[in-house]
Amino acid sequence: MTAQLTEREEEAAQAQAARRAEKIDFKMITFSLAGKEYGVDIMNVKEIAKAGRFTYVPNALPFVRGVYNLRGDIISIVDLRIFFHLPAERKAEDALESLIILKIEDHVFGVIVDAIDKVVGISSNSIQPPHPIFGDINVKYIKGIVENAGKLYIILDVEKIFAPEREDEPMEHEAVAAAAPVEEASAAEPTGGDVSASFIKETLAAFRGYHVSAVNDAWFQRRFADWKVARKGSDIQLREASEADEFLEGFWSPHSGALWEEAYLEEVAKALPPIEAKSINVWNPGCGKGYETWSFACLMRKRYPEARIKIWANDSDLLAISMAPNLMFPENIPDFYLPFTAKGKNGLSFVQQIRDSVFFEFHDVLNTNPLPPLDIVLCRDMLSFLSPIDQKRLLSDFYDKLKPEGLVVCGANERFGEGWVMAGTEAVPAFRKG
Repeated sequence: MTAQLTEREEEAAQAQAARRAEKIDFKMITFSLAGKEYGVDIMNVKEIAKAGRFTYVPNALPFVRGVYNLRGDIISIVDLRIFFHLPAERKAEDALESLIILKIEDHVFGVIVDAIDKVVGISSNSIQPPHPIFGDINVKYIKGIVENAGKLYIILDVEKIFAPEREDEPMEHEAVAAAAPVEEASAAEPTGGDVSASFIKETLAAFRGYHVSAVNDAWFQRRFADWKVARKGSDIQLREASEADEFLEGFWSPHSGALWEEAYLEEVAKALPPIEAKSINVWNPGCGKGYETWSFACLMRKRYPEARIKIWANDSDLLAISMAPNLMFPENIPDFYLPFTAKGKNGLSFVQQIRDSVFFEFHDVLNTNPLPPLDIVLCRDMLSFLSPIDQKRLLSDFYDKLKPEGLVVCGANERFGEGWVMAGTEAVPAFRKG
């Protein structure tokens, strides 16, 4: 009896395995990008390889690493990490990269990934529709999502990404150009500048949350021109966060993250309007650790000695805003601040009159901002780290909350457009309602 049950159990297990095998109708090569698991249909994969020392192609798009001789066939190499604006470790020139050799119709080319894993077989019925929350890439390039052996795989639609251009269809993506023959890439017109600028804009947003818009486009164009010269026209793409930081050098307003020096205080004072009111309300969104807030509070006290000054300073960085009220300073700070400070055991702190004028708060400015009518908004550099839509929302909020002659002091490389009138100086741009 026991033997019969065992045989039946084995038969049932075999039948169940057979049913599972029948359902495995989709196989994919799996790989990783920026810590997430991906897959591509094995029917689009010609082979996998390790390779390096790709031949540079002039005027190619930033994600095109070059071309490679694959047993006599010259193929284009696309770095999927750069293509999708994901972080990519910079390697030595002779370092080997993990390559998946794809064949889309008659075109063969290689894509670089972080690491190649294995072949996974699944049932196509188990593939779920794509959803933006599952990936760091555009959902239109995702075929679907599937879970297997405890891992969640994002299946890329490589045919949609890399399909060749048809006469009756628009080009799906610039990557199509990457798969063009070498001679065409070499002979192409040098239009890569605009495309490269677009990619740098996107990688600045990805690495540092910096968004190019009408607020800062003039600075970006100047910086991009200088960047191309410094990089001698090649390898201008930002591949890691440190390069994004390097690109943004020169954007920041003077004395960011420090007390303002006297020369800059004098320039800010020139931009401030005459205010006769007994009470002056100031909003300082994005105040960080409070250095600019304390600097401005002292300047306001000197500029308007008889007024009651109230500064609402907020930031969404909890650690920074928690440090701001209790900042201590060494005794060698600029002389301008000495009348507004008192000496303690751990250094200098601001006197009570200055401290009473500032209210620090943990707050996200994209939520409701319940403030009284404002005389001045101090918002240096913060707008550029919001999306263009949120920039417009916050500028509209500034406009609504400011009094008729109210003023916004913005970042050194930020400018406002329609509806605003320049009222500051070149060194300290400020705007009032138009």
